Amino acid sequence: QVQLVESGGGSVEAGGSLRLSCVASGYGYSTVSMAWFRQASGKEREWVARILGSGGTTYYADSVKGRFTISRDNAKKTLYLQMISLKPEDTAMYYCASCPTGTCYTTPGRYAYWGHGTQVTVSS
Repeated sequence: QVQLVESGGGSVEAGGSLRLSCVASGYGYSTVSMAWFRQASGKEREWVARILGSGGTTYYADSVKGRFTISRDNAKKTLYLQMISLKPEDTAMYYCASCPTGTCYTTPGRYAYWGHGTQVTVSS
């Protein structure tokens, strides 16, 4: 199995930047697809970005395209989300997730492993 721990969240003013990290442990990390999701208070969990096992292919939700960059360092077993030009609507708890099957796409229920989240708050 895979264990995930997020970090890097915090409070920032609109237009600012943050870099989130997700450290993974467990066999199979190097070949699994991973993703970032977010969940604002009172709302459903929303897919943000996805990266394939090699790190060479990425996908983004329209709401963050051009502002967020997902990447990974498999040697360090770490997933990243670089966020720039942050907006108040980006405020949410951010979670990383792992997809051992490679067929999870944007569906939260298909991801097998989740971190506990890191809070991002963007003020106006």
